[in-house]
Amino acid sequence: MNKTALLTAAALLLTACGGGSSGGSASSAEPVFSTQAELGKALFNDANLSANRTQSCATCHDPEHAFSDARTGADGHVRAVSLGDDGVSLGDRNAPTATYAMFSPQFNADATRQRFNSEQPDYSGPVGGQFHDGRAATLAEQAGGPPLNPVEMGMADKAAVVDRLRADADYSTAFESFYGADIFADTDATYTAMTRAIAAFERTDELATFDSAYDRFLQAQDSGDSVASAEYLFSRAGAGRVLFFSVQFTNCATCHQLNAQGSSTETFSGYEYHNIGVPVNSAVRAANGSDAEFIDTGLQNNNEAVSADIHKGKFKVPTLRNVAVTAPYMHNGVFRDLETVIHFYDHYLTGSERQTNPETGLAWADPEVATTVSLTELQDGSTLSDDDVGDLICFLRSLTDARYESLLPDDGLCD
Repeated sequence: MNKTALLTAAALLLTACGGGSSGGSASSAEPVFSTQAELGKALFNDANLSANRTQSCATCHDPEHAFSDARTGADGHVRAVSLGDDGVSLGDRNAPTATYAMFSPQFNADATRQRFNSEQPDYSGPVGGQFHDGRAATLAEQAGGPPLNPVEMGMADKAAVVDRLRADADYSTAFESFYGADIFADTDATYTAMTRAIAAFERTDELATFDSAYDRFLQAQDSGDSVASAEYLFSRAGAGRVLFFSVQFTNCATCHQLNAQGSSTETFSGYEYHNIGVPVNSAVRAANGSDAEFIDTGLQNNNEAVSADIHKGKFKVPTLRNVAVTAPYMHNGVFRDLETVIHFYDHYLTGSERQTNPETGLAWADPEVATTVSLTELQDGSTLSDDDVGDLICFLRSLTDARYESLLPDDGLCD
């Protein structure tokens, strides 16, 4: 595939996965890439930057599937964790959507943030970063991880990646144009330049369109379109919206609201870190050959600033943008359906009858890390009726970008 095709193809962000670069030449007088973001988009889609040339960032962050990994396993279900470039390796965590990742602030181990529509006090603690555990402080730092990860793109080292870049005439021209004629003399500098270009692409509007049904409702309100506004308000999504932002009935907004209600750039995450008691995904552990004693400690394994036991088992609160089309759920992909996720949250509430995992028919499994579960937040709220659950699902579906609405289930739930 040549670079022109790449620029018009789908593309995008974070961990590891799929398209390709041709290695064709281009005139230095007229670079193929007019901006660093265009270069980053090509790099994001280039499978040549993986050991076996089978995987790009877009493989696990597919632009056609809300920049998530929609590949299925032998059972026909979307894999809980991504398959590596070697066709065998499996990680331990679910690949998050790359959409809206640009809004996660740089990692801060000691931050404070205002909460909205919550009876809980404002939050103090770690915030932001990339990956589920925030170990990459920025988008650029995150982009440098997957190419060198042996269970992802599997390149031997930075020099091997830079050799692939240098061998491509279009990339050589672009790197020298954007980063200096001697850029390839320094391997680390070249690798960093690559990550900066990918991050530039990840910060483009292509990954944050803010054009979901919910956004269209906000626009209708702002423009005084009472008909369109009422259509949403009196839908099941509208009813779910009331529940979601309610202080009286749910605790959703405590962790999943970034700005004051009605913000046109709401990402539905405050980027806090919490342990919500997610159980081990035993199927993944069996498949990837993890040691039986392995515990994913999440945030605690990030850096020295968060190494205390109070951070053990905590993970970053994800965006809810496109959540309805980016299953499976939780940091380890242990739940397949949104309904299961809502039941899981509900089971913490006093009087809840939802003590059974609907996907297994068994009692909820124990948390992987039981000592730091955020019970104060989780036990705040009222139990949900079946209608409430359906309304919340419809609200979450209404957070789907317009280009991905065709991926939503056609089950009549929200009609």
